[in-house]
Amino acid sequence: MISTSARLLRLVSLLSARPLWTCGELAERMAVTERTVRRDVARLRELGYGIDSDPGPWGGYRLGGGTRIPPLVLDDEEALAVAVGLREAALSGVLGSDQAALSALLKLRQVLPPRIAGRLGEMDEAFVHTPRPDEPQIAPGMLLELATACRRGERTRLSYRDREGKATVRDVDPYRLVHTGRRWYFVARDVTRGEWRTFRADRVGQIRPTGHAVELVDSPDPALLVSRSIASGAYPLYVTIRLPLPMNQALRLIPPTVGTHHSEGPDATIVDIGGPDADGLAKYLLTLGTPLRVLSPDDVREALLRRARELFEDNVNSQLQ
Repeated sequence: MISTSARLLRLVSLLSARPLWTCGELAERMAVTERTVRRDVARLRELGYGIDSDPGPWGGYRLGGGTRIPPLVLDDEEALAVAVGLREAALSGVLGSDQAALSALLKLRQVLPPRIAGRLGEMDEAFVHTPRPDEPQIAPGMLLELATACRRGERTRLSYRDREGKATVRDVDPYRLVHTGRRWYFVARDVTRGEWRTFRADRVGQIRPTGHAVELVDSPDPALLVSRSIASGAYPLYVTIRLPLPMNQALRLIPPTVGTHHSEGPDATIVDIGGPDADGLAKYLLTLGTPLRVLSPDDVREALLRRARELFEDNVNSQLQ
């Protein structure tokens, strides 16, 4: 006779296979009595499975919605499909900046049988995630390691290379992963510097737990920290502009990953934006399609005026032709 737990899993599998079973059909398939079927259905309901029943000789049992998420029974192909789907959701950022897909994938991979985990590993090696030309690629395995570090709650030794390619090793207290739509960022407290930092996930070479448990008591807003870090990156030139818009509208026009915003009363916002050169910044300002004033520097203001004149003259000439 099979164990009670195995019998319950078998019952869930049968209920998932088709919309409706009579009590007699379930008893026959499981080689038990109808009384045992009714008792097992009651146990599953206690575990959170929503099992609906219809009375009468033609009635039966069907799997419905529960009040909480119960254990799932997946065959090999279903488990592999779920794991691949979660991996692609994590890499594409389709779920936004949260870690729901990574967290679910991490839990699933920990309980996958070796035969399925091996197949998933083979697919990880075979599949290539195609980023945009300016988007660096990160291995799924590294993304999972960083997610594990965030969940583990212990100090981690991080091998990292900065934007100039300089390699360093740092002790950090991991906190969160943030996806901006283009890249993944690892948010952690730098132990030596005693401050919160953001690390581009694609620049992480290796992570190793130290076994030292930590408790984070002053955790920042990870998405806001990443936005500010990106906006204040090292650019050759910065422009300061004044928008005749309140802060909430200015943030919708210029994302916090592009500029640093400062309110100037209820109807104006000052924004600092970095760029490669004066002409590049002027080109970006024209794409905003809104009135603005360049406060500094003069070369960006001149470049903006030059581009505006060229645009005006091109349209006037086209109208005369």
